[in-house]
Amino acid sequence: MNGSELRRVLVAYDGSPSAIAAIETGAQLFPDVHAWIAHLWTAPFANEELRRRLWAASRDLDTLVAAIEREGEQEAARLVSVGVKLARAAGWDSEPLIRRAYGGEGLHLAQLAGEVQADLLVVGSRGLGGARALLGSVSDVAVHYSTRPVLVVPQPLLTDEYAAIPDGPVVVGWDASTGADAAFSAARDLLPTRDLLLVSVGDSISGQAAAPEFEAINQTVTVLNVESEHGTRGRAVADALSACAREHKAAAVVVGSRGRSVVTEIVLGSVAMSTLHNAHRPVLVIPPPSRKA
Repeated sequence: MNGSELRRVLVAYDGSPSAIAAIETGAQLFPDVHAWIAHLWTAPFANEELRRRLWAASRDLDTLVAAIEREGEQEAARLVSVGVKLARAAGWDSEPLIRRAYGGEGLHLAQLAGEVQADLLVVGSRGLGGARALLGSVSDVAVHYSTRPVLVVPQPLLTDEYAAIPDGPVVVGWDASTGADAAFSAARDLLPTRDLLLVSVGDSISGQAAAPEFEAINQTVTVLNVESEHGTRGRAVADALSACAREHKAAAVVVGSRGRSVVTEIVLGSVAMSTLHNAHRPVLVIPPPSRKA
C-alpha cells in the first residue's frame, strides 16, 4: 500500500460524543476517502416504556418480538443517517452500514472491516479506566482482533490536542522490532503528508543507526531517542511516547501490536494497550504482519 491507495475507511458510530469525535478526527487525519458509517444495533428489550406500548398493540408474544425488532432497526437507520451526514460534512464520501449484533461489538467491528476490505478501522474511545479498562473496551477488543490498522480516538481531547490534528507531526514508536517496522511503514503510507518523529525509548536503537534506512522516502523523518525513568517495558514506554507527542504537539501516535493474546495484553499490559489508555492523542495501532485475515 502507498499513500494514494488509502480509499476505504470503516467508522464505528453509535451517536455518542466519542463516535462523533472519531468522525471529525478521522476525516482530518485521512481526508478524501470513502467511509462506511457502521452501526451495530441490538433490539431495545431493556426499554420498558417501549415494550409496554408495543405490547398493548400486539396480539401475542411473537408479534411483540417482531415489533421490537422492527422498531430497533428503524431507530438504527435513523441514528446512522445522522452519522453519515456528519461524515459528509467533514469531507468524507460516506454511506451507512447497519448490522444486527448480539454483543461482542469490538470483534464484530473487526470482522466488518475485513468484510468490506477497509484500509482502516476508526473507533472512538470513552477513556475507560480502572476495572472497566482492565476488562477491555470495544476499542481494545477491535485492536486485538482487527487485521486492519485501527485508529482509536480518545474523547474528550483538550483544546491543544485537538488543534494539533490538522497538521501536526506523527510520533511512531520504534524499537527495531518487526512490529515497529510495520508501524513505521504504515505511518509512511497512510499519512504521507505528515512529518514523522521516529521515537525509540532507552537504548533499544541509536538514532545514527536508524536514520540511513529512511533517507530515500519523500517525507521528513526525525529520529529521536528519549530516556525513561521507569525502564523500557509497557507503561513506561507508552508514557515516554505520550510525553514526546505532547512536547512536539503531535497529531497522533502510531504503534505496532505484537499480536499477543487478548488476555495477556489486556491483563498484563503492552506498549500498544498502555498507549491507547494514556496517550491523550489519537492512536493508530498497526496489526502484526503475522495476523491473518
